[in-house]
Amino acid sequence: MPKNGTHGNILLEAVSSLARLLSYIVIQQSSPRVECRQLVSAVRDCTRRGLQETTMKCTKAELLEALHDLVGDAGLKTSPADLDTYGKDWTRVYKPSPVAIVLPADTDEVVALVKFAKRMEVPLVPSGGRTGLSGGAMAHSGEVVVAFDRMNKILDFDASDRLVVCEPGVVTEQLQQFAEAEGLHYPVDFASSGSSQLGGNVATNAGGIKVIRYGMTRNWVAGMKVVTGNGEVLSFNQGLAKNNTGYDFRHLFIGSEGTLGFIVELTMNLTSPPKDPAVMLLGVENMAATMPVLQACQAKLPLTAFEFFSEKALAHVMAEKGLQRPFESATSFYALVEFENESDTDLETAMEVFEHCLESGWVIDGTVSQNLTQAKNLWRLREDISETISQFTPYKNDISVRVSKVPEFLAEVDELIGKAYPDFEIIWFGHIGDGNVHLNILKPANLAPESFFEKCAEVSDWVFEIVQRHGGSISAEHGVGLLKKPYLHYSRSKAEIAAMRAIKAIFDPANILNPGKLI
Repeated sequence: MPKNGTHGNILLEAVSSLARLLSYIVIQQSSPRVECRQLVSAVRDCTRRGLQETTMKCTKAELLEALHDLVGDAGLKTSPADLDTYGKDWTRVYKPSPVAIVLPADTDEVVALVKFAKRMEVPLVPSGGRTGLSGGAMAHSGEVVVAFDRMNKILDFDASDRLVVCEPGVVTEQLQQFAEAEGLHYPVDFASSGSSQLGGNVATNAGGIKVIRYGMTRNWVAGMKVVTGNGEVLSFNQGLAKNNTGYDFRHLFIGSEGTLGFIVELTMNLTSPPKDPAVMLLGVENMAATMPVLQACQAKLPLTAFEFFSEKALAHVMAEKGLQRPFESATSFYALVEFENESDTDLETAMEVFEHCLESGWVIDGTVSQNLTQAKNLWRLREDISETISQFTPYKNDISVRVSKVPEFLAEVDELIGKAYPDFEIIWFGHIGDGNVHLNILKPANLAPESFFEKCAEVSDWVFEIVQRHGGSISAEHGVGLLKKPYLHYSRSKAEIAAMRAIKAIFDPANILNPGKLI
């Protein structure tokens, strides 16, 4: 047991620390400036001794100095180029204006950063691969961006459990390659797999091209570790296959867009690799024909993907990428069907399905890949669309309805926009096998961007009213962010939105984590 004198010394030290802190508060009240580092030191000292924390603010210069103290030279970026790069995602509607970019090296630095930000009332915006399309990673109001590029390691792997533990900055393709090297497969895949990060994928519940077979990112998260807005580290599920102990908090954080906490570790499921894929591309004259085609394919083939795109989309890709038309006939729409080539008879079965669709009048023309090279080339016709049309300043909406309602939905939207804005070119593509369609409206060359986005905002209300009427979602896989926040009521009731805000207040009471996004 310590001597009585020791207790007295501790008390004196605590009082001294409190006096230091109070003196700095007085300075802050009487002067426009205060030494932020000293404040941080005093707060930390008092916190260590169990004294009450105090919320304070500091100047930009003091903030940058304090951030440097937290993460060092390697973890802090302030150049105009870095601010622009890390301050935005693929959304082009908002101008990035972060005050600094912080790249923590580990969980401890994330904890320290969040606790500091809470005390100083500094808003933090999480940043992964920044491939989102809803403005979820935009820093447009002087926020500090927290990028997870340095937390990019695969930490552990268990072959028996088929579980891999990753940091949030692991790139999707990195995990896919790791799984392949272990004789396994990570099936969630999208065009941005070479740059998107797992933390961002989970935060937006990313889907991609194989949802019809493998589901969304949500289906592959076996566990996670997060840092809340209070600076607490919480660990969910521990990779368990069965865990029936009440609320599964994983699913609150999946799709939360960094508004509840920062993901610092993920435990992901892997699966057996698929057999060599084959691709069938079918031309259809109207979207209604895709429904019986999908049913015919599902009945006979082990599908891994069922995509679609319009002739207008194909025309842009062929012109920009120099690709050839896949077959002689041009049709209004195309269905891209990927299936596992499990046996010698699968290609024969595919040809039988193709002939059946031709005879039924659903399909006008088509082709089936005979090798992996041909399969990859057919996929390019679909996957190169986003990059190709980006030069035209597209207004994008990823929306979903039930699969059976897609043809009717597309027809309604086409008619509505065509009447209101006949000079707008509409590009359709998406994952029709799971009801996710991408509406892309290209800006006319003679229309200023500001006027274009203003008109498109009106279009969004019309489109989302149709989505609501069909019982769909205003965001299928890119989240809500800034872009779709004003329209959340089309997919969520007042009671649901109120509940979401209440949950936000529990995990982030100071509202410092991605403020202004989602809700």
